[in-house]
Amino acid sequence: MFFGLDLASPIFWSAFGSIVLANIVLSGDNAVVIAMAARTLQPSQRSKAIFWGSAAAIVMRILLTIVAIQLLSLPYLKMVGAVLLVYIGVDLLRGEEEGDGEGKEVNGLAAAIRTILIADLVMSLDNVLAVAAAAKGNLPLLVLGLLVSIPLIIFGATLLTKVMERFPIIITVGAALLGFLAGEMLLTDPAVISYLGVMSEHTVTIAGIVGALLVVGLGKWMSRAHTVSDAAG
Repeated sequence: MFFGLDLASPIFWSAFGSIVLANIVLSGDNAVVIAMAARTLQPSQRSKAIFWGSAAAIVMRILLTIVAIQLLSLPYLKMVGAVLLVYIGVDLLRGEEEGDGEGKEVNGLAAAIRTILIADLVMSLDNVLAVAAAAKGNLPLLVLGLLVSIPLIIFGATLLTKVMERFPIIITVGAALLGFLAGEMLLTDPAVISYLGVMSEHTVTIAGIVGALLVVGLGKWMSRAHTVSDAAG
């Protein structure tokens, strides 16, 4: 027995594997944000931002999982989260469109980690439910499964930063992903459901597409406006 866990039990390994798998699958969008937030830093700072951002995000996800059901039942929480995702997506896209990213390096490592944490906090609200279900109420198992997931998420984010350097279009795709998630979150907020009723999957998908277009369009418009302002000045 290890912290109340029966390591020789097939049930343990089944639940453990489910937690790790669920966390990896559900963390794809989180890895995109981590990579986008860290891409403009110097290589030494970039690795630190990815590591500490990922580690802190996992710890935060453990705490979120404990109170996930109560959090998700709060009205307006997802609406606030949707607004935050739009802001983060536009900000990250604008930073890329403005050029070599020097402006985004002013606040450095701390700013990148802060962006990672805020985005992960918002996007993890739904994700943690699946992880909590896989753990079946076993907190030590939950913590162990999420901790093992850290290096896998770090590897994914590190790989994405290298791919983004070669294919900048992926940054736009990542920003669109945040907008898509924001649109979905907005229509699944308890306050919206109580007012408009439960939306069909088709309607929620359309809201996601609108959110994606909004983030990309707004990000490029703000970048263009900034460029024109600099040229005029």
